[in-house]
Amino acid sequence: MLAPTSHPWAAGDSLGAYLTKRGVSRRDFLTFCGEMTAMLGLSSALTPKVAAALTAVKRPSVIWLQLQECTGCVESVLRTAEPTIGDLVLDVISLDYQHTLMAAAGHAVEKALADTIAANKGQYVLLVTGSVPTKDDGIYCTIAGRTARDILEEAAADAAAIIAIGACAHWGSVQAARPNPTGAVGVAEIIKNKPVVNVTGCPPIGDVVTATVVHFLTFGRVPDLDPDGRPMFAYGSRIHDQCPRRAHYDAGQYVEAFDDEGARKGWCLYHVGCKGPATFSPCPIFQWNTRTSWPIGAGHPCIGCTERGFWDTMAPFYGRLPDVGGFPVERTADTIGLGLAVGATAGVAAHAIATGIHQARARRKLPVVDIDKKEESGHGQD
Repeated sequence: MLAPTSHPWAAGDSLGAYLTKRGVSRRDFLTFCGEMTAMLGLSSALTPKVAAALTAVKRPSVIWLQLQECTGCVESVLRTAEPTIGDLVLDVISLDYQHTLMAAAGHAVEKALADTIAANKGQYVLLVTGSVPTKDDGIYCTIAGRTARDILEEAAADAAAIIAIGACAHWGSVQAARPNPTGAVGVAEIIKNKPVVNVTGCPPIGDVVTATVVHFLTFGRVPDLDPDGRPMFAYGSRIHDQCPRRAHYDAGQYVEAFDDEGARKGWCLYHVGCKGPATFSPCPIFQWNTRTSWPIGAGHPCIGCTERGFWDTMAPFYGRLPDVGGFPVERTADTIGLGLAVGATAGVAAHAIATGIHQARARRKLPVVDIDKKEESGHGQD
């Protein structure tokens, strides 16, 4: 347990039985299940299945490792909206190890980790934040005298599911940016014998972590993943395609400086460095800080933090990406017509040149005919 509670779980309690003792109404529980179903991108017809699975599930044990990172991912999950971190820790899961949030310290904490692994082999969920240093035998991140790699490999060996939270656990993040002095890598580079779910971002959205855990508890497996190991329900669409400023992009209305008229009108941030066209993330839908806002909503361009290698590939963060195709719908008909006419003229010229080249090549391939001999034979005239 993370902290004492006035509603302790009894041995063998299911989640349904526990919530009934807590006085949670069936209506509120079904509302929560409906919200999780929608967040996971499932049909509303599956809400009863989610409810039945969560009602019957026994309280799962969760181990949360913090490795080489800044704790920003923990701060993000603490601000999850539905359920809150208190609901998640005290009512839904048993968070048996998380050295930043635990009241205990030292040997007591390390004993809790070892006891949890031994008592829940093959059943616990492993959450990991932070990268794993690999250079110089991993000395750049040690906990209780053990390297991050050693602790991760031990905890992952008997885990039922592994969820890597944040850009550090995904691929190494800022520590792995060039020149990567510690040899930082993501969890999946170390654990290769079982699937690793990457909940990406710097930091990630806490609700995606919660929904991923609920999916595992409901279906007994991790959600469908994209080629980079990210849950498809959250990372299946680009920010650019969900952005409320997309209409301004299509209209050719861009912010050129952060204090210009376009910025005040909420125009597209593409020209001041927005990486939304190259970034897959649910930020416009789930948002941040109990769904208060998100970077683009606050007037700041996306920096692409859910993408692998973004510190190097997306920099400079206020530099514009190479041109992304679009059709500015507010151009006048004359401007568009002129462009089409120029394009058509160029096309005709290109066609004429290509035709001339083709004909010249064809002539070079024809056999050479002796005209004098042709006329003497009487076949030189029509």
